[in-house]
Amino acid sequence: MAAHAKAARPSGFNTVSTGEKALRYALLLLVLALTVSPFLWQLSTSLKGLDEDVFTRTPSFLPRHPTLDNYAQVADTIPVWSYAANSLIVAAVVVAGNAVGATLAGYALARLRFRGAKALLGVFLATLVLPGEVTIVSQYVMIRGLGLADTLLGVALPGAIGMLNVLLMRTAFRAIPQEMDEAAVIDGANAWQRLLHIGLPNVRGMLSVVTIFAFIGAWDDFLWPLIVLTDPENYTLTVGLQYLNGTFTANPRLIAAGTMVSFLPIVIVFAALQRFFFRGVEEGAIKG
Repeated sequence: MAAHAKAARPSGFNTVSTGEKALRYALLLLVLALTVSPFLWQLSTSLKGLDEDVFTRTPSFLPRHPTLDNYAQVADTIPVWSYAANSLIVAAVVVAGNAVGATLAGYALARLRFRGAKALLGVFLATLVLPGEVTIVSQYVMIRGLGLADTLLGVALPGAIGMLNVLLMRTAFRAIPQEMDEAAVIDGANAWQRLLHIGLPNVRGMLSVVTIFAFIGAWDDFLWPLIVLTDPENYTLTVGLQYLNGTFTANPRLIAAGTMVSFLPIVIVFAALQRFFFRGVEEGAIKG
């Protein structure tokens, strides 16, 4: 039957013309240029010395005399490693909260039956409609009331469970065939055992997607740490980098070098989880 259907399919069904293929590659190159060019320009600026004018009308892309002095000056200007450690603490709390909380909530919404599940799902969807700026005042009042103002925990707590991550995990758990849960129930498995032995092995790809999104969101956040933190010793890296832009002088080379320093952990996390990330993006087939 499959061979007959394959033979009946038109010969040019999956063929792509040369013009269409060229258009696809042209669009890919355009998107690549728009996304990668700013990063490469910042990297180039961070490697330029003081003898090169970065404000000229036609600046050169490649540094004439590449140097790493700008990175050393960043460390001399601000306690960059202390700020990076604070950002790592915040990111670790956010990632752990989303990995555990979003997994448990997503599994409960997808595989467990309880009263009010649809209403709770509607509340989750409603929170995605509201922009973060609408709730930021109430979040600060809550954090201050808990005595967590000017603390790294106060920065991390509001992002510890993201509603979007809960919905992503719910979608991943719902893709698991119901028959697998029914067979486990017959064998006497409870909800925790079904989660550990059936659910988690099949959603590792989506869990890595949630981990990457949570880390990037916590690491790159600027507005919320700026509101919560007042002691410079508790600043995260994104907030501390503002000291590189002085009131009367600003060296774009130092700012570019600081940007590269803050970008490096994101590259490391994505490189470590990219295999699972793309598996989660394309997740559809469930291992039996």
